[in-house]
Amino acid sequence: MKKLVFPLLALAAAALVWGIIRRNAPPAVKFVRARRQTLVSTLPTNGKVEPIEWQAARAEVSGPAIRVPVEEGQQVAYGAVLAEIADPALATDTQAAEAHVAEARAALAAAEGGGRPAEAVEIANSLARAHADLDRERRELEVRRRLLLHQAATAMEVQEQADRVARLEGEIAGLEKRRGALVSASEVDAAHARLDSAEAGLEAVRKRSRRTVVRAPMAGVVYSLAVRAGGYLNAGDEVARVGRTERLRVRVYVDEPLLGRVAVGQPVVIRWEALGGKQWQGRVDRKPAAIQAVGTRQVGEVPCAIENPGRDLVPGANVDAEIRVAVVDNALVVPKEALRRDTAGDYVLALEGDTARRRAVKTGSSTVTLVQIVEGLEEGDAVAMPTQTALKPGDRVTPAL
Repeated sequence: MKKLVFPLLALAAAALVWGIIRRNAPPAVKFVRARRQTLVSTLPTNGKVEPIEWQAARAEVSGPAIRVPVEEGQQVAYGAVLAEIADPALATDTQAAEAHVAEARAALAAAEGGGRPAEAVEIANSLARAHADLDRERRELEVRRRLLLHQAATAMEVQEQADRVARLEGEIAGLEKRRGALVSASEVDAAHARLDSAEAGLEAVRKRSRRTVVRAPMAGVVYSLAVRAGGYLNAGDEVARVGRTERLRVRVYVDEPLLGRVAVGQPVVIRWEALGGKQWQGRVDRKPAAIQAVGTRQVGEVPCAIENPGRDLVPGANVDAEIRVAVVDNALVVPKEALRRDTAGDYVLALEGDTARRRAVKTGSSTVTLVQIVEGLEEGDAVAMPTQTALKPGDRVTPAL
């Protein structure tokens, strides 16, 4: 029994000493070394897709949509019918307007043709008879004048014949005047005016008919359709949006503090969760004109022009965006988690022997995980990563590299 007591006491003493040494040993801290690599600095964010070229088609009249012959995503030509709006009185009004035009045209034709047909025929017959009688009486007058020269007729007979000729000429003149009085120039003008008014009325009805049909304002894709057959539309309501989708605009939301890193022409990569594995390329089109709130963020909308050759990316999609703001060759980088900040500025805890020492640093470009160090570190320097226990400058450590 005594032989077992001494080994057990020795083991307990060793354990006690080991515990004391362990308790007093510096904490284990993970360190990573600063290294050089090509740093592609990006701004990851999100955005919304819209066409660069688009137009809205709106209803010009109020009423129920009786026909909507298109669907979202459908390619349409300029002027294609997007919707038809019911106008119950249109057919009746069209028939009435067409009847007024036909009546006005008939009245004008009658006026230009001599007015009232029966009276015009009567005057024409009377004129024909009077002209025939006049020709006959004129020939008779010439005969009597020759006879008077040979003293075979008297002067009184010649005068009587001349009077008959004069009466017929007066009768013809009266008939001509009567025929001219049937339709005056003013009556013809009035008939023209009535026809113009009737045609204007018909055109107004036809225009009203055209306004019941909503047509595509441009050739492209119907990417938004706000009405279905049977739905009611008020004048001015949006029916559809038509745009070109082979080239799109993505409004990328960049947080206000990062906007200074954005420049026109920078490459942009777009990813859409609905089509995982695909990406679209583009460039920054222009810088934002204003700052606005998006949820809890203060952002600038950065318009980016994106090529969409397969037309797989659709307007209205919420997408992930990555703006490549810089490419730095041979950059000295450390993980972003190693960078610390206080009132004096940015710093890291660098390993010197077995002690963590403060090193003030100046940063450059960065990615999601890495940051460029332009001053304060050399290649191969080890910097501390975050630990569960608080680590202060000057603390001794057990480095884990």
